[in-house]
Amino acid sequence: MVAHLITAQDGIAPGVETITAGLHLKLGEDWKTYWRSPGEVGIPPKITWDGSRNVSDVQFHWPAPIRFRAFGIENFGYKDEVVFPLTVTLENPGAPVDLKAAVTTLVCSNICVPVEFALNLSLTQGASRDQNSTRILNAFMSRVPTAGNTSGMASDAATLDAESKTLTLSFTSDLPFDEPDIFPDMGRDTAFGAPDIRLAGDRRRLWVQFPVLALAEEPPALSVTVTDTNRVAEFSPRTDAPPAPPPYEIAAAEISSSTLVWIILLAVGGGLILNVMPCVLPVLSIKLSSAVKAHDRSSAQIRAGFLASAAGILAFMWLLAAVTIAARSLGYSVGWGIQFQNPLFLAVMIVVLAVFATSLAGLFEITLPQSLNTRLAHIDEGRVPLIGDFLTGAFSAILATPCSAPFLGTAVAFALTGQPMDIVAIFTALGVGLAIPYLLVAVHPKLTAALPKPGRWMVGLKWVLSATLLSTIGWLVWVMAGVAGDTAATATALATTVLVLVIWTGATLPPILRWTALLLPLAAALAIPVATASKDQADLLEPTGEIPWITFSRPEIARLVSRGEVVFIDVTADWCLTCKANKALVLERGDVLAMLQSDKAIPMQADWTRPNDAIARFLEDNGRFGIPFNIVYGPSAPEGIALPEILSTAAVLDALDKAAPIRRAANQ
Repeated sequence: MVAHLITAQDGIAPGVETITAGLHLKLGEDWKTYWRSPGEVGIPPKITWDGSRNVSDVQFHWPAPIRFRAFGIENFGYKDEVVFPLTVTLENPGAPVDLKAAVTTLVCSNICVPVEFALNLSLTQGASRDQNSTRILNAFMSRVPTAGNTSGMASDAATLDAESKTLTLSFTSDLPFDEPDIFPDMGRDTAFGAPDIRLAGDRRRLWVQFPVLALAEEPPALSVTVTDTNRVAEFSPRTDAPPAPPPYEIAAAEISSSTLVWIILLAVGGGLILNVMPCVLPVLSIKLSSAVKAHDRSSAQIRAGFLASAAGILAFMWLLAAVTIAARSLGYSVGWGIQFQNPLFLAVMIVVLAVFATSLAGLFEITLPQSLNTRLAHIDEGRVPLIGDFLTGAFSAILATPCSAPFLGTAVAFALTGQPMDIVAIFTALGVGLAIPYLLVAVHPKLTAALPKPGRWMVGLKWVLSATLLSTIGWLVWVMAGVAGDTAATATALATTVLVLVIWTGATLPPILRWTALLLPLAAALAIPVATASKDQADLLEPTGEIPWITFSRPEIARLVSRGEVVFIDVTADWCLTCKANKALVLERGDVLAMLQSDKAIPMQADWTRPNDAIARFLEDNGRFGIPFNIVYGPSAPEGIALPEILSTAAVLDALDKAAPIRRAANQ
């Protein structure tokens, strides 16, 4: 880096009160320095003028920055070359000037280096001008933002939502926007992520929303710099306006029909694969139970039952699609499988599966009132409660979602970033893939004839299926302990046990007592985890295990890599079974474990068991909406090397080697 002070004047003319100067930094290729609000990490230039002569004040001007990413983090600053214009006010107009600057700044490429240096510049009396310095100063002064109302742009509304951690801004323009960018500034202690920028109204309306990554306790007033080709403006909007709705219709890029067809086929295949994944054992048990029950039905009854199960799967997928579209329209970030972060959802699943499991074990039989059975379905001579088959399909889809990321990552990412019709198409394809076994039986009901005829073996099968569901309940209780705490998990398990005992033994009780006895443990099972979760979630989950994990921090990634370290990121959760398999089969074995325990790599874990906005935004910034997700950063890979969802030893070691400093890779 080369730095020096420049001035438009070669001398001080008689009576001159101010002079135009500049701090000129010539950075190396691909090196950058920072704006006054640098982003999540970074240090803006700082100058002191101690020892200067005939200087009463120096006003520092900030040219509009550019946006760049380093270590997966949004930063605002300058690359290659920058001049910070200075307006120097003289104590004695027309007298000679000595400028003495002590400069501290941070410059970054694959690594970040803090630099300190001193600069001097003396001007004697005279009236000449430095044409070259004047040209450079004028070029960068033209990029210093002016008041918004002089640019043809106007600030329409601004909303800072501390609860959802978003900053929403809207602007209007006399001329159509070309390639706008927006740089908010609320002081060094406030940081913003990548913006969602949308245009509407013949490109004369601009809407932008920033995720707030860090917010100062008492942030200064908001200042916003807007750039658009040759226009630069600065606004100071209030942040208490009602939020402006986004122009949703242009939020996502258009995708070619061939790409959409390919993604749909991928989604169908991924949904089909879920049917044979070992982690979906409860789903398989429910299916087997359905098939056994279907043995004595007519072909028409079998077809209707399995079509109802397929409809249950599709209904759940369409519900997910509707919720996704609604959340997206409100500006929320949506992830795949995050329902398992909700203690109420977990409690409902524990209660429902416990009732299913104990019913399969023969403790009691769940029956619907005869009148309701008649209304639900009746086919030929028999009556079939199709609602049960419908719910079987819905439960299959619900329980499959946390295991689906390895096979559905591309399709889900496409859906969660696409247009509403894309979302509906992809979620429908997922449902069709998962429902294919049901649809096959519906088309060929005689497939159920391959099962053995009913007999005593069915009792043993029901006990096996019941044990499978009970193991799933144990897993869900363990997940709840991580999500809502041990108190919530224990209370839910006890209340569910009481509920099952009441169902088993309460048939002889009077109706009022029976319903009271049922509702009390049910209410406790559902209410306790919600009531206690906020208290238990105050304690952050600390990484554990053989690997010396450090807790996830996006700014820390940049600091570690700038020191020449390699950082291995593992985004995981207790409810992610594929994450557990990756650890058991790859991360905690052999050469990978040795590497992560050595000083050649720093393992960093992001535990997404509980909701965490920072982790959700990190995933979204990397184009991921589900887990597992692993990525490696290093001096040779500042943008990161993303790994496949299902890890292999070779893939992990190769990424760690490629991310290492060049000298280390050469030595190895």
